Amino acid sequence: MRWRSFVAVGDSFTEGMDDAYPDGSYRGWADLVATRLAAEAGPDFGYANLAIRGRLFPNVVAEQVPSALAMKPDLISFAAGGNDVLRRNFDPDSFVPRFDAVVGRLRGGGSDVVLFRFADVMARLPGQRLVAPRVTLLNQVVGEVAERHGAILVDLYADEAYLNPMLWSTDRLHLSAAGHRRVAAQVLDALGVGCDEEWLMVPPHPAPTPWLAARAADLRWAGQHLAPWIRRRLTGRSSGDFVTAKRPVLGPVEAD
Repeated sequence: MRWRSFVAVGDSFTEGMDDAYPDGSYRGWADLVATRLAAEAGPDFGYANLAIRGRLFPNVVAEQVPSALAMKPDLISFAAGGNDVLRRNFDPDSFVPRFDAVVGRLRGGGSDVVLFRFADVMARLPGQRLVAPRVTLLNQVVGEVAERHGAILVDLYADEAYLNPMLWSTDRLHLSAAGHRRVAAQVLDALGVGCDEEWLMVPPHPAPTPWLAARAADLRWAGQHLAPWIRRRLTGRSSGDFVTAKRPVLGPVEAD
């Protein structure tokens, strides 16, 4: 096991929303990966998670990347850009070279780097005509950059299991506990580290919902999740404005 330290960088996907511990804090795929790596590496293994929900790509690069590089970890996961493609002012022409540059910085520091092609989340969300092409572009860029810099690519987009709504939380944007377990298993597989096969298990698809009940569910979702998101956009606020990194420095983690 060549990795003695792991730093996770990104937004809500890496923070672990919506996979809650009993105390209400979030676990997520990165914590699961860290516990498995710790089991292989032993008590000297160190883990930090700098990810904060709602962070845009420039914020991740400015706030988290320097801290991650300063820790000189053996392994870094980098997942950012998902929040950016949801914004009307997303500029693909400037995003592509910036993404390439930051991955080059991370690899240049000597760390192995894990990148993600994001799963298809737009099937359950409005705005598909605008956002879906951006997600496709983002995933294409991630694949090309991973190959160019020798990063480890985890291709969630190619996994049709993520079309199952049971792998997503009630907000339709973040993963459920089962979704995070599956991501963790796929990361570990890409690293050549085994894990519990149950992490890859997918719950059965829910039974078809009658049209009227489905529309009622859409209205509840819009009131509980879409409307607050729109209010934050209009007021320039973020869900992570008062959130700090859950593991800001390298520290021991209990082996699973």
